[in-house]
Amino acid sequence: MKKNDQVKNNIEQQSQIQQSKKPSPNREHGPGSGMPLGRPAEKAKDFKGTTKRLIKFLKPQLPLLILMILFTIIMTIFSVITPNYSRQILNTMQGMINGSADADSISLIKTFFYIIILLYVFRFILELISYLIGNSVSATIGKNFRNTLRDKLETLPIRYFDSKQTGNILSVFSNDVEVVTSSIQQSLIQIIQAILLIIGVLAMMFYISWELTIIALIVLPLYILATTLIAKKSQSKFIRQQKQLGNLNGYIEEMFTALKIVKLFGKEKDSFNKFQKINEGLATEMKGAQFLSGLIRPIMEFISNIGYVAVVIVGGILAGATNPLLIGDITIFISYQRSFVNPILNLANIVNMLQSTIAGAERIFELLDADEETLEKNLKEFDNDHFQGHVEFSNVDFSYSKDKDLIKNLNLEVSSGKQIAIVGPTGAGKTTLVNLLMRFYEIDKGEIKIDGISSTDVKRTTLRSLFGMVLQDTWLFSGSIRENVSFGKENATLEEVISACKQAHVHHFIETMPQGYDTVLNEDASNISQGQKQLLTIARAILFNPKILILDEATSSVDTRTEAYIQNAMTFMMEGRTSFVIAHRLSTIKNASTILVMDQGQIVEQGTHKELLEKSGVYAELYYSQFLNATT
Repeated sequence: MKKNDQVKNNIEQQSQIQQSKKPSPNREHGPGSGMPLGRPAEKAKDFKGTTKRLIKFLKPQLPLLILMILFTIIMTIFSVITPNYSRQILNTMQGMINGSADADSISLIKTFFYIIILLYVFRFILELISYLIGNSVSATIGKNFRNTLRDKLETLPIRYFDSKQTGNILSVFSNDVEVVTSSIQQSLIQIIQAILLIIGVLAMMFYISWELTIIALIVLPLYILATTLIAKKSQSKFIRQQKQLGNLNGYIEEMFTALKIVKLFGKEKDSFNKFQKINEGLATEMKGAQFLSGLIRPIMEFISNIGYVAVVIVGGILAGATNPLLIGDITIFISYQRSFVNPILNLANIVNMLQSTIAGAERIFELLDADEETLEKNLKEFDNDHFQGHVEFSNVDFSYSKDKDLIKNLNLEVSSGKQIAIVGPTGAGKTTLVNLLMRFYEIDKGEIKIDGISSTDVKRTTLRSLFGMVLQDTWLFSGSIRENVSFGKENATLEEVISACKQAHVHHFIETMPQGYDTVLNEDASNISQGQKQLLTIARAILFNPKILILDEATSSVDTRTEAYIQNAMTFMMEGRTSFVIAHRLSTIKNASTILVMDQGQIVEQGTHKELLEKSGVYAELYYSQFLNATT
């Protein structure tokens, strides 16, 4: 199902966010720390191209990023050289114990100690500044991405939103922007730290003892071999775990959405059994994936311990040689050995994080690259003082897809002030006709004129400001009733709002609410009924006072008595205005000036209610079938 697919996508993207927020792998962590190895990384389709474009987008933040990178380099250098001063202190203390140290040993130890403290203080200051810079850069990048995406949405045609799942568009705003902003600084810092640590620590290890360094490097292939084998085995298990998790979440969402239906048909037991089956499958996959991932740490520690023992044994042998190693040399060498292994093991995880970052950026750029509405030119203005509302369709062709025609060579003339009702079976093109009129979709051929001006010769915002719409699917936002009714008219007075609500026969209901017109509607306006929502949207249209009115089954969610009130209000509102009424209940459009009967994108019949009944054609068949159903 589409819902299930959407949930799976969100689960996978949330997984990437959680991975990017895990502790950064650095020298203080033990072997195998950081993100679980073997977890599948999301890969970008065009890594190189997207990276270049991301860098270009980040150009305004490059000075701060470069400063953050510079601080990271300095901090890493401090991390590499600081243990060497500890080595000097230990070696000097050993000399003092065995009597080989000179008289200045105490002063030397104090000097090394102060240097270590200063390095730690400088590193702390640089790390703090780098952290603040990183937070500022991330917040700014996120803000810029969201602003750019929001501006982009304003330019996209309705066709784009109809072809994309809302959840996928929202996931770009939330998940993908979050992945990019939270991961980009981590990826940069960790890659630089890892590379510098590997080079710097290896150099220090050779400086202390090339013999011990060779021993440490001999063990390194065992790390790589073990992690590669486990990662390969666990990769497929993590993919299956991810899939099962998506299945589980999709099924839970589906069952909660249809909870009333499940209870109605007594399917609670079947629903639970299916849930249990999916849940057990997920648990099985998780056991396998987590077990293999959990093997990483003990195996790495086992190999590390072998390496440390080998270094200690060889170090002990070298300690008795002609040019012996001191206790500080061996102790700090083991510390360097641990610092050398960790960044190598975590490079794969850092690369995975970087892959996810670029993949998230790629989805953001895909949205930003979507085709926008056609540019507007040769713009004209309507004469508002003498606006008539004369509408004309001339040889109009339109199709949602190239391989299937919907509207072909449509011709229609609507005189100003007339009420036009549009009826027909589902998929006949009724709503499409209205969408073309308001330029929610662009016609493939022909022309639509309003008062003799082509609809493409005026701004879309100007064109749409002519229309008031009341749709079958109501839309109210979280806010007061007054704010919702006055949404289309800025600075509307309370008296104007009340007057519109009285015409829509909703004033009495509002007065019974706890705070009257200041009553706040919650999310989806679930604290009022569907019929009451419809009445409020009708009041909003009345207050907007449009020049042309469009009603798409506007009374579908109200009872028969309320429908009569609304019809009276609509009749008053449509008086003197060109109106288009899409109707399924044909009893509501008997008094329309003209009734258009559409089928497969064509007007097959046209006339008044009485004329069409006398023709005994498609309209008569539709009308009498509804009449018979209503009286049966």
